Amino acid sequence: MKYLSLIFLSFSICTVSAQITYQTVFVDYDSAWQYKNLKIIPIRPKGGGGGLAPMLIDNPDIISLSQAINQGVATISERGTASTENVHWLRINNQSDKSIFINSGEMIAGGRQDRMVMKDTILVPTKRDQYIPVMCVEEGRWGDKEKKFSYNDFANAHLRKVLDVSKNQVLIWNEIDNQLQSGDIKNTTMAYLARKSDKKFMDMDDDYFRFFKQKFKSSDSTIVGFVCVSGNRIIGSDIFASRNLFYSQLEPLLRGYIDEVIIYVGKGTCPDDKIHDYMDKILTDEKSQQEFVNKNGKIFRQQGRVIHITTY
Repeated sequence: MKYLSLIFLSFSICTVSAQITYQTVFVDYDSAWQYKNLKIIPIRPKGGGGGLAPMLIDNPDIISLSQAINQGVATISERGTASTENVHWLRINNQSDKSIFINSGEMIAGGRQDRMVMKDTILVPTKRDQYIPVMCVEEGRWGDKEKKFSYNDFANAHLRKVLDVSKNQVLIWNEIDNQLQSGDIKNTTMAYLARKSDKKFMDMDDDYFRFFKQKFKSSDSTIVGFVCVSGNRIIGSDIFASRNLFYSQLEPLLRGYIDEVIIYVGKGTCPDDKIHDYMDKILTDEKSQQEFVNKNGKIFRQQGRVIHITTY
């Protein structure tokens, strides 16, 4: 617990509300970016501190799962060899002096089968083994030999919603099967990540990704989240308690939302008032936020402070 107390000290150095609402952030509709069938609207913090509200001060003592894996400070392995007992858990050893922030919907390929993280969590810096709950996203494989695990971005919004709402393995497999069939993606193990081996799919994915990556790169660095729209449909939003957390998750999140747009093509145009109403339900106050998120997403808190909001 002493690690968590140190990590979130920066969130408690002031008396400002530790929530993510219109008191601390605003939706920057004037800075929206549109490319083909995807529109992204940034969400920025209010107040001083270099453009950050006091409760959104960056904390360098937290890194993302993708950063931890890329830096070689997180080791992921199977919990054991029996699929019936261990398929829904992975072992992670945090070898760094920082905590690792892990998000629901993040994809981990390899092992005895590919997995998807089930919930947001923070792994404190300890040399002991720690375990995270996961779901299988590769129905047709439980390998005798454990492949090296690798990080593979976020799942799309449809699959993340099925995970969060149902927490049901069969429904997750059904959703993956539907997506693979609708995208005409062939794969013998029914792997969600099979799309990354499909050239046509990845050419479209990379096309979107290059555009939005450049937009974020050329913009200022005070963004803490965004809402995504495709055609007449609001795909969802992700908002973080600091820009450090947001930018550590930006590229993996972009891949997930782009995946959503390619698989579930939106048609028409979403009226501005529909988007405003959607965001009002999330950001007006804590009560309406909780009511909306109970049905359309989730909130991750630590020590009573909101760290991450996801909506669909």
